[in-house]
Amino acid sequence: MTVDLIFQYFEKLTDVQKSHFGQLELLYRDWNSKINVVSRKDIDELYLRHVLHSLGIAKIQTFNEGAEILDVGTGGGFPGIPLAILFPETRFTLVDAIGKKIKVVNHVLDGLQLDNVKAVHSRVEDISGSFDFIVSRAVAAMPTFVRWTKGKIKKNSTHERRNGILYLKGGDLSEELKDYTTAQIFDLKEFFSEEFFETKKVVYLPQKFKG
Repeated sequence: MTVDLIFQYFEKLTDVQKSHFGQLELLYRDWNSKINVVSRKDIDELYLRHVLHSLGIAKIQTFNEGAEILDVGTGGGFPGIPLAILFPETRFTLVDAIGKKIKVVNHVLDGLQLDNVKAVHSRVEDISGSFDFIVSRAVAAMPTFVRWTKGKIKKNSTHERRNGILYLKGGDLSEELKDYTTAQIFDLKEFFSEEFFETKKVVYLPQKFKG
């Protein structure tokens, strides 16, 4: 599938955004041949399995100018890089504990000349600061992820939706989310017609605060 898949679902892109999305496949093919961070099948379906999947978060939540977003376990840069292209006035921090993945992310960022993103080789527990939203693609079960990111969400919300976690997951989540009564689950098949999204979801978990 080509970048036209993205344009199909996101029609109000600027020429710069279209150019950025269009460059992704070449950049990832080039760097993936040197440092394997995405499977061969996934590279062939990059725009479906990685880019559009990442942008599923944007169907649930838009990010304000100046908002700060943390992408935990970003791997090759997902969902952070596609979201950063879509929201150029929002600041993104992409974190992964595996150095070679961050190396690829930095080269992709250089190729795109994206200036609203920084990539950090670190465990999320060691990241300082706090963020409006934390995004990720199924790097751990929700209880583990909540523990990892504790204290990293800003108390004051500037979006209509309260600050929290936006998590891309698949399959049956009833057991994993049984203790999170405030969690909301959004089916991506409601937004995207491709079979790939039949079981894919975005989980929104608002941050709780005492006081």
